[in-house]
Amino acid sequence: MATISLSRIIAHWTAIQPGRKALSHEGRDVTWAELEARTNRLARAYQAFGVKPDDFVTIALPNGIEFFEACLATWKAGATPQPVSSRLPKFERDQIVEVGTPSLVVGVDAGEYAPIACLPIGYEPDAALSDAPLLEVTAASYKAMTSGGSTGRPKLIVSKQPAATDPDLPLLEIPQQGCMLIPGPLYHNGPFLWAMTALFKGCSVIVTTRFDAEETLRLIEAHKVDVIYTVPTMMRRIWALPDEVRTRYDLSSLKALWHLAAPCPPWLKECFIEWLGPKVIWELYGGTEGQGSTTIQGTDWLTHKGSVGRPVETCEMKVVGEDGQTLPPGEVGEVFIRPLAGAGTTYRYIGAEAKSIEGGWESLGDMGWMDAEGFLYLTDRLSDMILVGGANIYPAEVEAAIDAFPGVRSSAVIGLPDEDMGARLHAVIDRPEGPADPKAMEAHLAERLVRYKVPKSFEYVQEPVRDDAGKVRRKALREARLAAT
Repeated sequence: MATISLSRIIAHWTAIQPGRKALSHEGRDVTWAELEARTNRLARAYQAFGVKPDDFVTIALPNGIEFFEACLATWKAGATPQPVSSRLPKFERDQIVEVGTPSLVVGVDAGEYAPIACLPIGYEPDAALSDAPLLEVTAASYKAMTSGGSTGRPKLIVSKQPAATDPDLPLLEIPQQGCMLIPGPLYHNGPFLWAMTALFKGCSVIVTTRFDAEETLRLIEAHKVDVIYTVPTMMRRIWALPDEVRTRYDLSSLKALWHLAAPCPPWLKECFIEWLGPKVIWELYGGTEGQGSTTIQGTDWLTHKGSVGRPVETCEMKVVGEDGQTLPPGEVGEVFIRPLAGAGTTYRYIGAEAKSIEGGWESLGDMGWMDAEGFLYLTDRLSDMILVGGANIYPAEVEAAIDAFPGVRSSAVIGLPDEDMGARLHAVIDRPEGPADPKAMEAHLAERLVRYKVPKSFEYVQEPVRDDAGKVRRKALREARLAAT
């Protein structure tokens, strides 16, 4: 099949399966025909508010049908969805709006970003607007995701893939007209990518407001789900259910359980392989920038335990030593990726500069090694980014919020081991006058950071946590705390 514009993809599937369920959220279903008509009307409303081709539309909506409708209306207007957390504090959202300069912000109070048009959660377009198809128009970029920055300010990662798709192209083990379950937050790149890819392939997409272990199993059985997106924290919580609860549900429809966004403990992966079968378990390693990735099925993992797989056919990878030389199999170094189409072909940043070495190779900040067969094994993180429950957190962003509290001279945020979330945030704060009032610090950070970026523990010290050059030695601070425990 030829490539189809995302402004036309819902119309394409509506012609084939108008009465079939397209989306389901907490008991509410929307058919393809309903989705097509509703998003045509919504796209006209967006255009009336000033949305033009290749504009950004910032979408601050919680998981639900309304989120999908906002993205589809954006594509139908020829623009690019730019999702953010609906629970983002205004301080953080303000910075993203400033960086992205969208023509519309969805999910906030009217007038909040005047003169930019703003629409509240639950907005319904004028019923008098036509729900007939709009003119076909294809945005130059199909998504612009938000990321924390190593500088403490957010950046946008703008895909260079246009807003078009080929539903016949095999991708992520997602079958055409199947069923996908997304229990993760749609403003994150992984859930967004899996959910939208499934929709573009004519699948029914089931989405939950938030993750619940037993409810996830119930939904797989009830909807005969083919593919599910997970992160290791979700897998841990499913495995922690009593055996009689976990084995109560029929999961035989499941063709692929994907896990990504954080390292999966080998023991947990083995449990899932034994439970669901090695052919069902899939892992992906890669970044939102899309330079490249690795994938591995459970069948290969059993003979390459601990590996995150081999590079996909669109990219190449190498492991580099401190002297910049490519290392032979078995030696640990920094992992670099390069798309075969060339450096800079998959994304561009707004609000940051890409870091690459000679030849267009880029690093996601991971250390690892490759075996003789080309399977990649990760050993440690080189960059400061901390993974908490599959979410990327840049310490600089959290430290900037802490440093704005009265009396704080400097701070360092590190990740300490956590059985459930993989890591938990711990703040080491240099405040000469002593510890801050916990409630005052909590209120201060709640205004500036989304909840999962707020440290779980605070430690106050009397000596600087940065050297004379302003550098913080997070690795040394982390090792000292681990040694103490």
